[in-house]
Amino acid sequence: MYPQVALSTVEREDVQRVSEWLADRDINTSWYGLGDDGQPLHIGYSPQQILQASTTEWSQIFENADRKIYSIHSPEGEHVGEGHLVIEWSLQEAQLFILIGRKDLWHLHYGTAALMRMLDEVFTNLELHRAWVVVPEYNEHALQMFRHLGFVLEGHLRRTHRKDNDWYDSFAMGLLTDEYSRRRARLLANEELTNEAEQPQ
Repeated sequence: MYPQVALSTVEREDVQRVSEWLADRDINTSWYGLGDDGQPLHIGYSPQQILQASTTEWSQIFENADRKIYSIHSPEGEHVGEGHLVIEWSLQEAQLFILIGRKDLWHLHYGTAALMRMLDEVFTNLELHRAWVVVPEYNEHALQMFRHLGFVLEGHLRRTHRKDNDWYDSFAMGLLTDEYSRRRARLLANEELTNEAEQPQ
């Protein structure tokens, strides 16, 4: 059963949590690892720098029509992750990034639920044609999640992600709007059948 996660505007306390999450080796390794200075890497902005930013600088990052950044919340309203959409409007496509920073929620379908909410944004709210991701070869759980949602392998990228001072290949995967609508309907139908089977007789 998928948790009913929600997407919301990023607040400063959310960025502080992202910074704390990335200090954990397991989390930053599954994300983008460490830079040459030994500090965790993040995409789109630097958590440490943006926490000191002016209102104008904050708006430039979090009110950007070409890069939409969301905080991900659990059904109880707790901040559990962050999602990014990098949009190429002329091509009607968006690249997705999702981080679940609460390790105690890993492997409990929060990533899948957040991905579905992000895809709803891409295909329903923004009415784009295509979504795509780049996943390092060592992140098998993420690869399985994207396959589960219908993403198709589109390319093999060499030595794009660094982990423990070694470079790893990654996979480009894509999903089209009509493919998602069919897969989403099947997933929700299967979930309803599972819920009915679990009801006491």
